[in-house]
Amino acid sequence: MSFLRRFTADDLFSFNNINLDPLTETYNISFYLGYLAQWPDYFVMAESSSGASMGYIMGKAEGDGELWHGHVTALTVAPEYRRMNLAKRLMDVLENVSEKVYDTYFVDLFVRSSNSVAINMYKGFGYTVYRTVLGYYSGPNDNENAYDMRKALAKDVHKKSIIPLKRPIKPEELEW
Repeated sequence: MSFLRRFTADDLFSFNNINLDPLTETYNISFYLGYLAQWPDYFVMAESSSGASMGYIMGKAEGDGELWHGHVTALTVAPEYRRMNLAKRLMDVLENVSEKVYDTYFVDLFVRSSNSVAINMYKGFGYTVYRTVLGYYSGPNDNENAYDMRKALAKDVHKKSIIPLKRPIKPEELEW
């Protein structure tokens, strides 16, 4: 059994089992605290009945006009708790906050182009690939493209936000 609750600053000291996954982007503490302070509704922890951290989602609202959207900054579930529908439950919370609290047009996220498991999971949740961002994941030992995946919300009546871009872009071309 699991339940969802608002992420707290204390969770930063107990979520290593979740963040040690090689496909999970890990940030510094001030990054997490900034999200927690600015977008607390978007920062949710899944916890077991015994109090174990199972997974979390963090996001934000950003953009202007018809580009006003919810953004998934991180979604991760500890390996021992996968295939229990936790990712879907966490995404549902973020989508609901985006739609009901922030009145956004769509939700977007970035995923490594090689992460077919995650891509297929997001497609199962109703997301589509909007565009490719060349070299989005870059560093000393890393240079990989990302897919910008999107899901239109009720405010985007004509689904303009998910019409795929015909060409790849570079990170410096991103709007936000």
